[in-house]
Amino acid sequence: MTALQLSLVLPSSSSSSPKSSLSLPHFSNSSHSHLQLTNSRVLRNPCNSIASVSKARIAKSRITCSAKAVELEGSEIVKEKSVSVILLAGGKGKRMGASMPKQYLPLLGQPIALYSFYTFSQMIEVKEIIVVCDPSYKDIFEDTKEKIQVDLKFTLPGKERQDSVYSGLQAVDSKSELVCIHDSARPLVTSEDVKQVLKDGWLNGAAVLGVPVKATIKEANSESYVVRTLDRKTLWEMQTPQVIKPELLKKGFELVNREGLEVTDDVSIVEHLKHPVYITEGSYTNIKVTTPDDLLLAERILNTSSVEAS
Repeated sequence: MTALQLSLVLPSSSSSSPKSSLSLPHFSNSSHSHLQLTNSRVLRNPCNSIASVSKARIAKSRITCSAKAVELEGSEIVKEKSVSVILLAGGKGKRMGASMPKQYLPLLGQPIALYSFYTFSQMIEVKEIIVVCDPSYKDIFEDTKEKIQVDLKFTLPGKERQDSVYSGLQAVDSKSELVCIHDSARPLVTSEDVKQVLKDGWLNGAAVLGVPVKATIKEANSESYVVRTLDRKTLWEMQTPQVIKPELLKKGFELVNREGLEVTDDVSIVEHLKHPVYITEGSYTNIKVTTPDDLLLAERILNTSSVEAS
């Protein structure tokens, strides 16, 4: 995870308390009381078992970070079928210690990667989903074709994250107005948060979901001695989606490739252009599933949201 330090102090009205509402497709069979990681391939054709949790409005405080967002009232500014989603699903997931990449492990019977895949596929703003994955896992997504209303494309992953994003960018429709990049290992992202970061990306050119850091962060030297304590009010933990206008992302990649730069997240590519990036406040439940403990936490979040919706 990436912590971004900002140069401003947020007003006291900005809240950093966790959000309690969650809205996302989930596996409706509550009989799965625990996770079972096996060597077998994941379940196929899970869409018939997907249900939508009743959606609750989440009151969000608007937080201006590096660019001032313009609040528009009364109309949606992101057009229908104007967004290309690049779903990164090519990671190895070595820290999980499983027999397959973490994004394909079952979470309540459904592959982790399909949760956010279905969330994006049900949004009217999304035109296409470009899955960056190893060809041996294409069938997991291809099996959903009859159940989704978006175009489905595939590209090969690269050695590093930025190489995989660049691979997906080559397949983006030339008419798309926004590129939305998401880690498939974040299954619990909500459509409400996606809609907001899409809007902020359109208004500012680049936007990223993030949450205020809750822990105390200290900077240390090479010998593990504390150098200073960073101001928590200016620190944010970055999530995905990260939304960038395609022409800006292409220009950023030209610079990164020319200079041989390495970046750890997608908006960093734009930061090298000195273009402001807006942080959209997200949800603490939008976790990245990296370890077995993360899997158990994701299951508890899904089960809790299912109980609250019933």
